[in-house]
Amino acid sequence: MRRKVVAGNWKMHGSRAMARELVGQILAASPGGPEIILCPPSVYISEVVRLCEGSALMVGAQDLAERDGSGAFTGDVSADMLHDVGARWVLVGHSERREYHAETNDMLARKFDSAQKSGLTPILCVGETLAEREAGRVEEVIGEQIHAVIRANGIATFENAVLAYEPVWAIGTGKVATPAQAQEVHAFIRSQLAREDANIAGLTRVLYGGSVKPANAAELFAQPDVDGGLIGGASLAASDFLAICAAAR
Repeated sequence: MRRKVVAGNWKMHGSRAMARELVGQILAASPGGPEIILCPPSVYISEVVRLCEGSALMVGAQDLAERDGSGAFTGDVSADMLHDVGARWVLVGHSERREYHAETNDMLARKFDSAQKSGLTPILCVGETLAEREAGRVEEVIGEQIHAVIRANGIATFENAVLAYEPVWAIGTGKVATPAQAQEVHAFIRSQLAREDANIAGLTRVLYGGSVKPANAAELFAQPDVDGGLIGGASLAASDFLAICAAAR
């Protein structure tokens, strides 16, 4: 049985005061069951790490620099820096990074590799736009997003990684894939890994992200290939996030 994961992506929201309040409410509820990861904006990572110290809550980053090490790359934050301040997970290729920052599959394969070299566990985000879905290109698009990483780093790289399916048309829109739609794509994702290594395919966790809420989480998480969620807006309200975590037990 794959242990479920619930990752909260705060996106560009928050403050130190908000972090203290939100993390405090989550800790007070002592949620058990799934692995729980909080992904605040990078400027608050150290604060959230401090707040989570001694608990089972883990901290991740929302993005990382494409380049390893250090150098004259103003504004970039390297994987080593993220690890140094206490992050242990990192999102790679969130649809908003792909759209607003023109991040390509090959660039994201390098980010994925950089994360692992620095001791971070990458959560590779894959998914299709509404236009791509309506054109019948879901498998083509997602298959290429996954195989770009496999070509660059080999299938063994997924021994220490998580995948997250986020249909772009369902992010922040209130729309959500039906449980059957989510399961269909998750099963396809697992089949792409199985083409290379069946054991890795069976062990890799695949999360669903796209307007997950307390009302739909349990049905989504009950699907055989859905191993938890990548939660956006609902991760900013402790009561909603805790309800989603409870659904993943």
